Amino acid sequence: MNDTIQLLRRHTSVRHFTSQTVPDELVRAVVEAGQWASTSNHIQAYTIIHVRDQAKKDRLAHLAGDQTYVADCPVFLVFCADLKRLETACALNNTTMESGSSETFLLATIDATLVAQNVMIAAESLGLGGVYIGGLRNRPREVCDLLRIPEQVYPVFGMCLGYPAHLNAGKPRLPLALVLKEDSYDTSGDAPLLAQYDQEISDYYKKRSAGKRSNTWSQGVTAMLKDKQRPHMRQFLDEQGFHLK
Repeated sequence: MNDTIQLLRRHTSVRHFTSQTVPDELVRAVVEAGQWASTSNHIQAYTIIHVRDQAKKDRLAHLAGDQTYVADCPVFLVFCADLKRLETACALNNTTMESGSSETFLLATIDATLVAQNVMIAAESLGLGGVYIGGLRNRPREVCDLLRIPEQVYPVFGMCLGYPAHLNAGKPRLPLALVLKEDSYDTSGDAPLLAQYDQEISDYYKKRSAGKRSNTWSQGVTAMLKDKQRPHMRQFLDEQGFHLK
């Protein structure tokens, strides 16, 4: 394997950071690297907010579910799907942007996700580590109010970055045969592979937690998905100007 593949396979979520400051030029470098991610029709429908103000970071940590590493990390970025800039571009050409397009909403969300993954990889290549913070969607209205995020823009997730104080072992991924199918979506051999993976994840958690945790992968996703996930998001998106149709 080459260095790029090895870097990708070393990824692990980092939630504890040293006190070392991340230079502004490094933050700009990884964000600029992020900008070279693929983007549908070159629309670049995202905006990244670098939150420096400590009081705002403290508030965001609370809004995200009291995730203290949001407040403690050296760099906190908020990745937003942004249709407002596209609306402005249409106005510059004396045209009104068609509102409520589910496809355009998806494109902006995908763009924000692609650029964020580039930022994370670039950061890791420079010795930084980080973790995504989907918890910003717990209370998205308050996040928007705090960061003055306008209509036609919404926070997809945040990202903590810094120099790792500790690195966990990489969490095993699903067997390749479960996610890479040939010619059609064939699940005939999935059950034994899932059982094998469940045991692998249970063993991983036992080792990582010194025996305090031992749930399987399927148990974890079942606990997550047995209830509706953030049911407020549909109304929030409508209030934010994404009248999807």
